[in-house]
Parts: sequence; C-alpha cells; structure tokens
Amino acid sequence: MIHFRQLFDETSSTYTYLLGDPIHHEAVLIDPVREHVALYLALLEEQQLKLSAVLETHVHADHITGAAQLREQTGAQTVISIHGGAPCADVHLQGDERLHFGTETIAVLATPGHTSGCTSYLWRDRLFSGDALLIGDCGRTDFQGGDAGVLYDSITRKIWPLQGETLVYPGHDYHHRHVSSVEQERESNPRLAGKSRDEFIAIMANLNLPRPRLIDQAVPANQLCGHEASHAA
Repeated sequence: MIHFRQLFDETSSTYTYLLGDPIHHEAVLIDPVREHVALYLALLEEQQLKLSAVLETHVHADHITGAAQLREQTGAQTVISIHGGAPCADVHLQGDERLHFGTETIAVLATPGHTSGCTSYLWRDRLFSGDALLIGDCGRTDFQGGDAGVLYDSITRKIWPLQGETLVYPGHDYHHRHVSSVEQERESNPRLAGKSRDEFIAIMANLNLPRPRLIDQAVPANQLCGHEASHAA
C-alpha cells in the first residue's frame, strides 16, 4: 500500500503532502512548512521512509519552507522550477520532466501564472496543483511575476485535459476543504468554468486582495530554500 498524507498548517492554510513508496521506502514532501519540520521527520521515522526530495510548487509568499532544514537533516534534494527564483535548490525543473522516488514516478507540469515559476505535480491519480488551481478558486496573479492570461493558459492547457476523475490536491484551502477533481473544477470553478480568457483576466484584475502579511519575510527566505538572509550571509 502506498503512503500518502495530507498535512495542514493552520496559520497559512497551507497543505503539505507526504508521498511514500512502500517497496523501497523512499518518500517526497511537497510544500513543507518550516514550523512543522519535526512533525515531518517523526512521520518519516514512523513509516520507515527515507526522504529523497522536497518538491516546491513555487516560491511562497505566505509561509517559509522547511526545505533547507529537511535537506540538512535528511540529505534530501530540494526541487523547484528554474523560473522559481531559488538558485539554492539542488534541482531546477524546466517543466514536463519525470521525477522518480523508489518505484514511483511524478510527472512535472509547468503551470505558471500565479507566479512565473509555478509547478504542478501529477502522481498516480492525484494532481498537486500548488496555487495554480485551488478548490473553487485559483491563485492570485498580482505579484511575483503573476500573469492572469498565463495562468488561464496553464490551467486550460495543462490541467483541464487530464482525466476528469484526477484528484486535485491544492496548495491551500481557506475553508478546510481537502480535495476536488479536475472534472469538478472544470465544470464549476467560479473563476474559470465557462469563462473566456479575457473574462478571466478581467475577474483577476478586479479582486482587490490585501497584500500577503508575510510576503516581505517569506519570499526572500524561500529564495534561499527557507534560510533567513542573515543565516545565509
């Protein structure tokens, strides 16, 4: 049986995902939060899993990643898009690669638009969509190289063509919803369902969202894989 855990950070409403291969006992973490590194390490030990990689969907603006700490304590590689703005990472994805851990394979989908370096990961019947596609929502596009037209293209060209029953596990949810599906989002997502590219761009241009509270701290730290600038210096 495969190992899979969805973990939640209450402060930033961030989902972190643990994926494990039961044959070779290797695992990856997607979007870990720095404050929960001890929990991740305990789960890995409990399940007798060796962490081989930490996958980031993008450079986050609302929390600091646990990637650097996990790399230091487990030897895991840190992985992010080449366009993510984090030269500290061990692996920089171009998009459309395949990643391997144990006997498992993850397909990499470049899904920019929320930021220029957003990446989604497809594993078995599950899509980890980061902030590109959320449940009944999508990532904002007004900072970090965001572009509403690019996000629309990413979702409609990379995600909508997937099998409708593909499960969508987002990077965040602010209403404690855990999972959706490609078909459900394709048919009912208020920002995207039945909307033209121009209509979507207009919707995104008029959200008037507040600036993320931690952006000035989180983005510089995440560009260093979770180290504070003073630590890196």
